[in-house]
Amino acid sequence: MTNPITTYTEDNFQTLEWNEHIRLRPGMYIGKLGDGSTPDDGLYILIKEVIDNSVDEYAMGYGKVITVTIADNVISVRDYGRGIPFGKVIEAANKMNTGAKYDNKSFQKAVGLNGVGLKAVNATSIMFYIESFREGKSRFGKFSKGLLLEEGERETGQKDGTLVEFTPDPALFNSYHINLDFVWEMVRHYAYLNKGLRMQLNGTEFVSKNGLLDLVNESMAEETLYPPIHITGQDIEMVITHSNDTGESIMSFANGQNTSQGGTHLSAFREAVARTIKEFYKKDFEPSDIRQSIVGAVSIRLIEPRFANQTKTILDSKEMSNAGPSLRSFIGDFVKEHLDNYLHRNPETADILLKKIIENEKERKAVGLVRKKAKENAKKISLHNRKLRDCRIHLTDKHELAGQTMLFITEGDSASGSITKSRDPNIQAVFSLRGKPENTFGLSKQVVYTNEEFNLLQAALNIEDDLDNLRYNKIIIATDADPDGMHIRMLLLSFFLQFFPELVRHGHIYILQTPLFRVRNKKETRYCYSETEKEKALRDLGPDPEITRFKGLGEISPDEFKGFIGENIRLDIVRLDKDDRLPELLRFYMGDNTPERREFIVNNLRMVGD
Repeated sequence: MTNPITTYTEDNFQTLEWNEHIRLRPGMYIGKLGDGSTPDDGLYILIKEVIDNSVDEYAMGYGKVITVTIADNVISVRDYGRGIPFGKVIEAANKMNTGAKYDNKSFQKAVGLNGVGLKAVNATSIMFYIESFREGKSRFGKFSKGLLLEEGERETGQKDGTLVEFTPDPALFNSYHINLDFVWEMVRHYAYLNKGLRMQLNGTEFVSKNGLLDLVNESMAEETLYPPIHITGQDIEMVITHSNDTGESIMSFANGQNTSQGGTHLSAFREAVARTIKEFYKKDFEPSDIRQSIVGAVSIRLIEPRFANQTKTILDSKEMSNAGPSLRSFIGDFVKEHLDNYLHRNPETADILLKKIIENEKERKAVGLVRKKAKENAKKISLHNRKLRDCRIHLTDKHELAGQTMLFITEGDSASGSITKSRDPNIQAVFSLRGKPENTFGLSKQVVYTNEEFNLLQAALNIEDDLDNLRYNKIIIATDADPDGMHIRMLLLSFFLQFFPELVRHGHIYILQTPLFRVRNKKETRYCYSETEKEKALRDLGPDPEITRFKGLGEISPDEFKGFIGENIRLDIVRLDKDDRLPELLRFYMGDNTPERREFIVNNLRMVGD
């Protein structure tokens, strides 16, 4: 089959204005657009880009307060730093690759280095306002979609600093809603990473006294085996402890930026911790036995950090500065000296840690034979395995779409068939369950290898050893909205929470929302995700519209399904809060306590509708 003849001339080429390019290819600048339902949606990247500039001011010693206000989709960020020089206020907002952080003279160890972030906010906003205050005067600019509408100067009695206000464009962010919980978490992170910085969100102030230690304590959903080890130094801060939980959970930060997907600093830190502990005990422990059940965080500040993407979720730097030590040796030397000293000075902690490592070693060896046999079986099965319909791009690839990769876990051939036919084969994979998976509550990790489906799911995700090789950024449970579907959700969540809780803590597990109803007349079709939306659609569409109740995912045609897993996909992220005690949660919902659970359901049952 030959391609039809097309013309290819100079007329095929076009040059876009800076704002047009951002609006046409927003994913290059802020990741996926989204509607605000997940914390990695572009809306929160916009907020972060503005706050980053204010935090960089604080890091340079100017402005101890940053005020964030969000109301009616208007986001306002006010800092009390030096204020942008008046001659560059407009250019800072609308001229690409313009910034004060290229030569490191005005900003040392900043996170915003590319001169792109603020412009991306401007271009993707229906309203964008920037005002700089310096020495009793101000310079301002008002924009829409990146186009300058008004500019000027005026007298003012306000304190020095910068104000940025913007409203994301609803034409780009369809039916968006800003989740203040996500913003609040972001604000707290800034405070944790910048001790003494007063972060204010809608009138509520947050200040951290203990930095990363506060962050780790706040995020812990499980009691620790020993008091967290908290060590600070010049340009580095670290916290580690162990829990009875499984997996490995180490948060990483570079220049105050949450590098949620890790990078060179996290790899160096993990390596340094394992090596230091091995040398302290003078035993050749497996690094995985040392890091099993570890909980912690590492934060570094370096000059001219290099990130693997514009959203700055992966650090790619090899050196601390152009003339400084390598990042690996800097972190390694620090951990070796200070962690070793801490363990010598705290023998009780050292004893508890040793017992935990030995316990991890015994557990690993206990499943070793089962694991080996399962691997052999998996190799045989994978040759003709139809459970996984893979995609072309994976999270481990150096590709601009790697962060958008998804794996849908579905029940039955009907549902998986609909998703497979409507998915984007570049970034969306499908794993089909045969039926209800086994209830793993109270079982050992051997079940991961002895249960064929769980073994193949683990292999598909590539998470047997750690998260470094995770193949998909989002793992999406896609089940029917009926009792059986809800039960399968609970069984899968129980599996992940018991054996791979770090997937939840790092924000990788989601629940797919699909419409319950389709309401349409001859002119319009609406998909409704709740009874409330259905009632509104009935009122709006007039008399006698056609109503369809979707009982299962397999009843939705592939053509329709495409719209539900595309740009406007609705996802509920699975999260663990500090107050969520994992063992108690799993025992209550998945344990052998049927009477207790039944009583809870009866006491909390609510009638919906008529």
